[in-house]
Amino acid sequence: MPEIETHERDSELFSPPSDVRGMTKLDRTAFKKTVSIPVLKVRKEVVSKLMRSLKRAALQRPGVKRVIEDPEDKESRLIMLDPYKMFTHDSFEEAELSVLEQLNVSPQISEYNLELTYENFKSEEILRAVLPEGQDVTSGFSRVGHIAHLNLRDHQLPFKHLIGQVMIDKNPGITSAVNKINNIDNTYRNFQMEVLSGEQNMMTKVRENNYTYEFDFSKVYWNPRLSTEHSRITELLKPGDVLFDVFAGVGPFAIPVAKKNCTVFANDLNPESHKWLLHNCKLNKVDQKVKVFNLDGKDFLQGPIKEELMQLLSLSKERKPSVHIVMNLPAKAIEFLSAFKSLLDEQPCSSELLPIVHCYSFSKDANPTEDVRQRAGAVLGISLEACSSVHLVRNVAPNKEMLCITFQIPAAVLYKNQTRNPGEQFLEN
Repeated sequence: MPEIETHERDSELFSPPSDVRGMTKLDRTAFKKTVSIPVLKVRKEVVSKLMRSLKRAALQRPGVKRVIEDPEDKESRLIMLDPYKMFTHDSFEEAELSVLEQLNVSPQISEYNLELTYENFKSEEILRAVLPEGQDVTSGFSRVGHIAHLNLRDHQLPFKHLIGQVMIDKNPGITSAVNKINNIDNTYRNFQMEVLSGEQNMMTKVRENNYTYEFDFSKVYWNPRLSTEHSRITELLKPGDVLFDVFAGVGPFAIPVAKKNCTVFANDLNPESHKWLLHNCKLNKVDQKVKVFNLDGKDFLQGPIKEELMQLLSLSKERKPSVHIVMNLPAKAIEFLSAFKSLLDEQPCSSELLPIVHCYSFSKDANPTEDVRQRAGAVLGISLEACSSVHLVRNVAPNKEMLCITFQIPAAVLYKNQTRNPGEQFLEN
């Protein structure tokens, strides 16, 4: 094998062949490519000792062996070197040369023709080579059990089936790739989806924060990016507290809270979510602690929640638990806050026992925190400026944030015929 002279390396050395550009039907065989890699010939018995000292110089490429048999000498091995760092024996550092000398290894670098195939390229490299040059390549997705949920952009749609198959190929355990084809339906919080590649089966099982959830992903709402938020709210409740979950989905708030020995009232309008919520409560052994409803959010607030609040707030102060109300329907939840106005007609309890609301919303405003405060306050008819906190949940899209506003419902909102407390600010209707 001839010695390599110092020369400029091809910056696209590890990119797929250029002729795959524009491919819409995946042809794995088209990704074969031969590249020249610098190698160091060593006796096989010194390989393990030498590799510890050649971490800097050795090839770091997932899926490519760094040590291979020498096709010309069974007693020798070839160590693959980084083609961007190693050109001649002068490329070795002093410490590396010292180890080579100790082990009686010649620092002479040779060239080896390495064949790369589809298996050697990462998903992002494949998509960057296939999609139109300069176009955005997103290889990220939400994982929902065995399903990869993508949200493809317009310029990626001609390549959608290829993209789906690449996601399956390159992610162990993924057997189906789907793409959202419309916005979330505000009534049932699910969306139409297209199976791009793989299994048609949308029945899936996920683990989140040590709890198991089973559901039909095509018929209910599930977002794995909310696991941190589910934990954050769960940690706010103490054993014995009460949670009203107005838009409960398949149970990611209700079930962890019930496991803390809290009483939970969980509701969802979607019959499929209601079905899987019941199923998941049993699956996680909390079905005795969760009362499940299949109502419109407003009917749940003005029915079961109203009844329970009247009972809870009439208990003696020593026995009263903290009451939390979660409203996770970001597109519309703020509108449902109007159901709290004059909800109860009993005498108000002491203010520390009033329910705490966690209401989610989207905002495209330049100041999303103030936007959410103002919109929630406008629905309630009060100012929430000084008596609420707003938590940024996640960035949903460019200039679109998901936030959670938390506040205790003032007695003057919750109870009928209440006069304003001194210093309490009300908004003009």
